[in-house]
This record gives sequence, C-alpha cells and structure tokens, in this order.
Amino acid sequence: MMGPYANAAPYYDLLYGFKDYDAEAEVIAATIREAAPGARTILDVACGTGKHAAALVARGFHVDGVDLEPRFLELARARCPSGAFTLADMTSLDLGLRYDAVVCLFSSIGYVLTVPRLEQTVARLAAHVAPGGVLLVDPWFEPGELTHGFTMATVGESEGLRVTRSSRTLIEGDTSLLEFTYVVERGGSVEEMKETHALGLFTREQTCAAFARAGLSVQVVPSALRKRLLYVGTHA
Repeated sequence: MMGPYANAAPYYDLLYGFKDYDAEAEVIAATIREAAPGARTILDVACGTGKHAAALVARGFHVDGVDLEPRFLELARARCPSGAFTLADMTSLDLGLRYDAVVCLFSSIGYVLTVPRLEQTVARLAAHVAPGGVLLVDPWFEPGELTHGFTMATVGESEGLRVTRSSRTLIEGDTSLLEFTYVVERGGSVEEMKETHALGLFTREQTCAAFARAGLSVQVVPSALRKRLLYVGTHA
C-alpha cells in the first residue's frame, strides 16, 4: 500500500509551512462541539503528518488517524504519541471502532476519484461515527473551479535544505491531474522527482447525495476552511 506522496513525504511539512493548522483546528473543534456536544474522540482520515491531529489533541480531544502513506504515519505517531495511527485505505476503511467525530481534511476526499468510490468512502467513514456523532469532510474543488494549464511554484527552506515544487493543473473531464516536479537542493547536490496526483471533481449535489446514501443528514457550511465548503454530517 502506498500513498500519492510516497516520494515527497519527507518534504511535505516543509512545503506546507505556510498552512495555519492551528486556526483550522479551532474551526474544526468548534464545528464538532456544536454538532456533537461532549465529543471527545476523533478519527482523522488521511491524517497526513499529524499536524491537524496534534492541534486537536491540544484542544482536549483524543485523536487516532489513518493514512495510505507509511512515512506520514511515522511522523504522525511521533507528533501525537497518545493516538493510534494505522495504515488504511479510506475507501475500504474498517477499524471496528466508532468515534464521536470522523474528519477527512485538506481535500483528501478528492483522491477517491469517482462518484461510486465517493459514495463508498462516505459510507465507510459514516460507519465509524458513533451515535450522536459527526462526520466532517473538507472537499476538493468542484467542476469548473480549476483552470486547465494553471501553474504555480512553492518553495520551502530549512537548515541548508531547499525544496521547490512546481505544479501544473490539467483537467480531464471530472478529474484534475496535478503534475508535481520537486527540485531538492542540499549540500551542493540537486535531486529532481516527479509525481502526478489525480483528484476527482465532485459537485455539491454529488457529495450531499453520498452523505444521504450513508444515512447522514448533511449541512453545507460555506467558507469554513480555506474559503471552501465544509460538509457536516450527522445521523439522520
């Protein structure tokens, strides 16, 4: 089992140093507590390196996590030693546990690619929500929101290490392809790596229908995180 960041995992936190995990965790915590007062346990699906998890632990929650990338899980375990972090695919998730809240953040849901897999995944996430609990899904872009051919670059630097990630976005039907090129400069050496990430472009209607199929009532909160929607599901 291998995640899409298999090659670049060691540089992930460096490249996302600009991201305000603490501010996002504040919104997530408030949303969870509004929907499920008294919530204590969270499952962070596609947890990455555990930065959201750590910020939620600091706000009084017990957080476990799952991810496809083993290196991310190593970092998450070191960052959140109180939690259990498991290698697992969210499309077939079956931990045999339920949580007061299940969260899937930073657009990770886009990696399921197709509507049938979206429905399957939301059903598996919902199966891990305890009675009275809540499911939060932070989506990827909807169709028509991305620009075909868009390019950008991100640079991270720390203690003699410089990583530049250039990206190009391609749109093929209801799929966005992100072509990443990494240039890693350290100690006079230069290494280049390439990755392509494919993410599905789901409409609001498709996502809400997936929640309904999973037996959840869904509230769509505008501009909740990074000026995007947040889907908040509770047992119908």
